[in-house]
Amino acid sequence: MSTNLHRPSSDPDQQILYGLVGSPGIVIGQVVVISRHPEQTQRHTLPNDQVAAELLRFQEAVARVENELIALRSQFSTDLAEALSILDSHLLMVRDTVILDGTLTLIKQKRINAEWALSRILAEIRDKFEHIRDPYIKDRFSDIQYVVSRIFNQLSGRQEDLLGALDEPVIVVSDDFSPEDTIRMPAKNILGFLTEKGGITSHTSIVARSLDLPAVVGLEKVTSRCVTGDTVILDGFSGRVYLSPTLDQQTQYLEYKRQHRVFSDELAGYIHRTSETVDGLQVRLSANIEVLEELKTVQKYGAEGIGLFRSEFDFFQYKDPPDEQQLYKHYSEVLVRLAPAPVTIRTLDVGGDKFASRLTGSDLHFECERNPALGLRSIRFSLKKPDLLKMQLRAMLRASVHGRLRILLPMISSFDELRKVRKMLSNIMEDLDAAGIAFEQNVEVGIMIEVPSAVVMADTLAAEADFFSIGTNDLIQYSLAIDRANEYVAHMYEPLHPAVLRLIKQTVDAGHNQGIEVAICGEMAGDVVTAPVLLGLGVDELSMRPSAIPHVKRLLRHSCSRQLQEIGRQVLKCADGVDVRNLLTRYLPTYYPEEFGNQCRNVTS
Repeated sequence: MSTNLHRPSSDPDQQILYGLVGSPGIVIGQVVVISRHPEQTQRHTLPNDQVAAELLRFQEAVARVENELIALRSQFSTDLAEALSILDSHLLMVRDTVILDGTLTLIKQKRINAEWALSRILAEIRDKFEHIRDPYIKDRFSDIQYVVSRIFNQLSGRQEDLLGALDEPVIVVSDDFSPEDTIRMPAKNILGFLTEKGGITSHTSIVARSLDLPAVVGLEKVTSRCVTGDTVILDGFSGRVYLSPTLDQQTQYLEYKRQHRVFSDELAGYIHRTSETVDGLQVRLSANIEVLEELKTVQKYGAEGIGLFRSEFDFFQYKDPPDEQQLYKHYSEVLVRLAPAPVTIRTLDVGGDKFASRLTGSDLHFECERNPALGLRSIRFSLKKPDLLKMQLRAMLRASVHGRLRILLPMISSFDELRKVRKMLSNIMEDLDAAGIAFEQNVEVGIMIEVPSAVVMADTLAAEADFFSIGTNDLIQYSLAIDRANEYVAHMYEPLHPAVLRLIKQTVDAGHNQGIEVAICGEMAGDVVTAPVLLGLGVDELSMRPSAIPHVKRLLRHSCSRQLQEIGRQVLKCADGVDVRNLLTRYLPTYYPEEFGNQCRNVTS
């Protein structure tokens, strides 16, 4: 969990590298640098009588990769739901028609060797990903590279195992890692990860959090700055990496590590306590999930419901999209296991940059969109494919009898979109009634506030919606016109920009004026620096990754509503994000000395 109040810049004189927090924790140890080189392929033209054999050679290589992945998947504990979902996505990619059929077609048409054909297909896919705006989806290209690399290895007969031979505890450094890499690593000998690529949503970060291993990602040139055998300090709380640290620095960080261990032990005592301030203000702390396997983690960390169930994964984890009955079973299981707590299921949030073509066939060519972030995505896509949306809504309504369902509509930008979905729901209810199928008549329907137009129209939308859920990730992007994946402007992406905070406050006020709850389900909700600000702005619910809940709950139980409201009032007076962070640097250590007393060393050291 990131708790930086200030954003550091590069400091080569002190041999400190600054990256992104992939997974929290502190570790000191020697590094092993894993270097990988891109596949070198040459084109060979085949005689006609060898083409069939080449096709078979490629198909057999793909089959061996699929069998390898299935075997690797069996080695993961079912507790590591996120890692399992990543491996499932790799299995899907092995079977993907773009890779398979595209390569086979090139071999046949051009009479070329499989390696060259596969490299051409990968280059085409790379070109398409370069135009993707969504950082989460952009990060997924690395998965395709992993899968293709495994096929290359099978074609060449090379079996790389760069990580399986580790025989002592080390911090592993590489350009990036795949979940398969982590399986081959001897767990007892891995202290943490450092990578050049990746972000909060990259698979290295996801798997590292699943394994409770510290990780710092997005470290520019870390593989060239480190040498195997070097000692480093990996600070997975601030995103700092100290190269060749002094003995004093090592001693200091060992003490920080001890303090964090004591703090983590204390957090365990908050898991099943109520989420309220010292003066009785209650705030629901919910979980964001993607797959059913995560429910165990949701209950482990004391979530009070599901604030965001991303339903897309049901459509992409199998070779064929699910039907209504499969969705009904999945939604019912979530509702039964969480009852009577609320479960908020978001309808499909897909678009040109989220593989929507898998759901549509060839009738819509999303890859041709010039700007997918402003194109046919989320509720726009669903309304363009009404049969798909109807199937999902029918499954939700049928499942609603098993618990407290809340339906969430993503990226609503106009009243007309909400009205259309409401009308569709009304028609589905009439059909279910006529068929004698039970469902909850008063199921709640909410909307995600992710674009400025929804904020401007929030008072009107609140009259028709049963609740709001603010998706801060997209709201920040759209309101500040900042693409986090664009290296030229990514530094301007500021969650605590006063414009963003005012948009949140405006939405909260509009919702409360109509008597509806307002939640936050973006990354800001699970950050203990931004959570007090959101609470001070009047938010009713914070929904986050499950492991962040005890941190935020502890902070909430050490708060009083008057202090939170004062923070909310003060941040709205600030002129820019720097002013907000400076204000929080003064306020938070005063109000929360145990949580933020050590934050000053991250600002000044």
